[in-house]
Parts: sequence; structure tokens; C-alpha cells
Amino acid sequence: MGTAIAAGSVLAGSPAYAQEADIEASPATPDRARQKVQRVYDTAAAEAGGVWNSYISVADGVAVDVASDEVVEAYSVNKVAVAVTLMDKIDRGLLTLDQQVQVPESIVVPGGDGIIILDKAYPSAFTLGHVLSLFLTVSDDTCVRLAGLVVPAAEINQILVAKGFPKTQVTPVANPNRYFLGQTTPRETHDLLKALVAGTLLSPASTDYLLSILRSQVAFTDGIRREMSSIDRARIATKAGWLNDGRNEAGIMFDAAGKPVLIYSMFAHGQPNPEDFGATHPVRQAAAKMGPKFLRAVDKIAGAGTRTFRAPTYQQYNGG
Repeated sequence: MGTAIAAGSVLAGSPAYAQEADIEASPATPDRARQKVQRVYDTAAAEAGGVWNSYISVADGVAVDVASDEVVEAYSVNKVAVAVTLMDKIDRGLLTLDQQVQVPESIVVPGGDGIIILDKAYPSAFTLGHVLSLFLTVSDDTCVRLAGLVVPAAEINQILVAKGFPKTQVTPVANPNRYFLGQTTPRETHDLLKALVAGTLLSPASTDYLLSILRSQVAFTDGIRREMSSIDRARIATKAGWLNDGRNEAGIMFDAAGKPVLIYSMFAHGQPNPEDFGATHPVRQAAAKMGPKFLRAVDKIAGAGTRTFRAPTYQQYNGG
């Protein structure tokens, strides 16, 4: 059941703390970068306590592997997997981004996360492009149901199995178009993200589309990206998930040239204050400490793969 990490087990003056300090400067080799990432992860996870299941790679080499093959509750991290299945149908010509789905009041999740619940204007209609944008940024829960209208639960699972992810599955319910977000393993979520940037899951256009959403300034900022500039945030595609005492986050960091250089998949539970779903939760604080140090750890090494992914342009406007 993962690794339970006692809070405060890595202290100033301890060998682990000293080793982290020794490699604080941006390492110039992948091995040194992996060492730094591991030390940063170990220290921050220990401070947060609880149980962690994680898998982190740097330049295609393993930096962290903590019970990564255990099946865990994915929560909203599995929205990335669902989005992949929807884009797969777009790639096959079965759907289009401008295709509309109807939003009657009866389909709106009565609470939870997102903005559709705030509309108070039903019935309405959303394009699939709108659905995906809300699905992956503000993690809109009604979009789980809207996505299910065009990719039913059984089909989601079939597509994921066919793509090599048999443990990353949603949980069907009586209504074939609805589901709970289900389970995964840290390794499978990591490998799904790796396959995405490698171009083996979707077309180049669909890959770019999903990454542009996950790297946008309005994507999740309470964890890995919290203590970062807007420029650094744009170097990271991330998706978080949370329910009960679980706090998860998975994503991709890109080097300065736009190549994927670090992929993280972290699932944690059992920490104090499970009622706190904000940035002050111990896991979110741990991730916020990890993020900038992970990014600095890979600043002097090159990413893997042949493709580069340009950061989305962030342009401010004041009306007009």
C-alpha cells in the first residue's frame, strides 16, 4: 500500500538534507538531475507525511519509483486519459471539436468543481472544444457527463486498453454514458503522458491541442506550479485530482527548447486536514516545494524525443 512517510523525517543537518543542499545548483548531467529530483521529492514527501505512490522520470531515466505499480484512485487525473479517448475519436473522424453537446439542467452535477454549475442558464449547448478546455483546466465535473455523451464508459475503457493502459480505467455505472473516474497506477499515468509527448497516442494536432490546455495559465496552479512565474508555468503541463483524503498530480515539464524532460505522477493520501482542498493542504505544499526545484534540476539538460512543443502564448488584455 504505497510508502508511508513520517512527517519531519528529513531534518536540517541530516545526511539527506546535506546531500540535497550539495546538489541545489542546476545539475549539468541527467544522472545528477535525477539525484536532485529524488532528494527534493523525498524531503518534501516526508514533510507532508501520509502514503505516497509515485513515478518520476528525468530525460527517460527513472528518478523516483515509489510503489508505482499499485492500483490507486485516480480522481480527476484520469480526466487526461478520458480526454485522450475523445481526441482519439476526433483523429478517426468520428467527432469534431466544434460538435455541440446539449447541457440540460438535469445533466449538471449539483456541486463539485467547475463553472457550469455557476451558469444558472439551462438548457445551453457547449462544443466539445469547450468541454475539453473546462475538463482539463478548472476540472469541471459536469464535463465528465458531457464527455460521456460522445465517449461512453465502456468505449473509454476499450480505447485505453487498446492503447496499452489496462489499469487506467473509469468505473461504469448503470447509465452507459456516465462513470466514476476510476483507477490507475502511477507508472501507467506516467507512461500515458510519455506516450502523449512521444506522439504514439494521438495525431500531432490533437497532441498539441491537449498540451496547450494543460500548459495554459488557467490550468491547475495550487500544486507543482504554485510558486512559479507565468513563464515557468508555461513550461509545465499538469493535471490534479482530489477527493476525500486523496491528493494527486501528474504532468510534464519541458526544457527551454520545448522538449519533454521530466514527467511526474504522484498520488498521495492519509495526510492531515483532509477537509482542506486548497493550497494549504500538506500535499499541495509539498508539490509547491517540489515544482521550482524540479524545474531548476533540469535546466541544464536536454529533453528526450524528436518533437519540440512551443509554450502557449500568454497575452494580457484589458477589454477592447
